[in-house]
This record gives sequence, structure tokens and C-alpha cells, in this order.
Amino acid sequence: MDDKRYLLSLIREGEHQQQDFKYRVTDACKLAKSVSAFANTNGGRLLIGVRDDGHLSGVRSEEEIYMMHQAAYKYCKPEPAIKFETYHTDGRNIVIATIPPSDKRPICAQDEEGKLKAYIRIADENIVASPVHMALWREAQKPKGTIMTYNDAVRQLLDVMQGRQTLNQIIRRTKLPRPKVITLLARLIRFGTVQWEYNDQQFLFSLT
Repeated sequence: MDDKRYLLSLIREGEHQQQDFKYRVTDACKLAKSVSAFANTNGGRLLIGVRDDGHLSGVRSEEEIYMMHQAAYKYCKPEPAIKFETYHTDGRNIVIATIPPSDKRPICAQDEEGKLKAYIRIADENIVASPVHMALWREAQKPKGTIMTYNDAVRQLLDVMQGRQTLNQIIRRTKLPRPKVITLLARLIRFGTVQWEYNDQQFLFSLT
């Protein structure tokens, strides 16, 4: 399959959980958000030089290529794995940046103010990770075989888990300290007792 046919086959998929189009690279910080989101979720690829409607516009300058590398290697902490490949069609260069899921989560992206934030990929959007996701990634670093103690705090949290609730709602109802609730939710998600979803621009938690 030649470059054009391959690119068009990807473009037909549209933007989704593991694919995003970038028309121009004018801001390394914005690009870093996408890198962070893919690395923290299931991996994915950025088609750079492709408009939102799938039109092949091409990468126009060496500066854009420089900013791609800046996004990956300067504005993301820790440094993610990423592979850049250039394809040529109709006199244009299209760059595909492939980002595998990271085993060093969270991969954080630096914003315009120098603050580091972690993102996750939900459908075709990059969303700032919740505090529970941050705790869940910390939990994932613990040795396999770690057990969870069913204590009063866990019982108190499970007692209020009726329907789908936000983190703040759970904190208010349990009257437990915020850091404690975050840690317990992460552990319960890890052990398959609690699940999360993203709906109406907020994270909701419920029993499985």
C-alpha cells in the first residue's frame, strides 16, 4: 500500500479514542496534552498535517517538526515513548506520531504556565485526569498480590455508594477526609468493586 492509500485508510476512521488529527502545530504545550492523553490511556496516533475534515494539508515548516519533538521530549514528564514517521503524498508531508500506552503513568503535560497536568483520552477528547486516576496509577505501581483490608472506612464508603456519584458527593456523604476517599476509590476500582465513567463533563463513580 502506498503512502496516500495508507493515509486515506486512517483518515476514513476519523478521530476516535486512539487517533487525533492536527492541522498545524503552533503550540508545543497543546500537542503535549494529546501525547499525555494517549500515553495515559490505550496509546494512539496523531496525524499531523491533517485537517479536522480529513483534508491533507501537510506539515509546512521545519519549525512544526521541531515543536513536535518539543511536545514529546520537553513538555511531557516523564518522557514518553513516541515514534515519528513521515509520509509523502501529493507534494505534502504528513507526520504520524505513534504513542504507546506508558508503563510510567502518569505522563504529565506542561501547560502555558509551567504547571504539569495529566490527561486521559475519552472518545475523541483529551480530559484532565481526576485525582482518583492519579491515585489509581500510584496503586498500579504496587506489587501484585497486594490485599485490601475491609475496615470501617471502606464499609463507610460502600454504604453511600448508591447510584452514580461525583467524588465531591461521595466525600460529603462519607464525611471522610478527601485524600482518604480518593485512595479508597482507587483501590476499590483496582479490585473491581467500583467503576468510573465520564458523563456530562464530570467523572462519576458507582459500584460494579
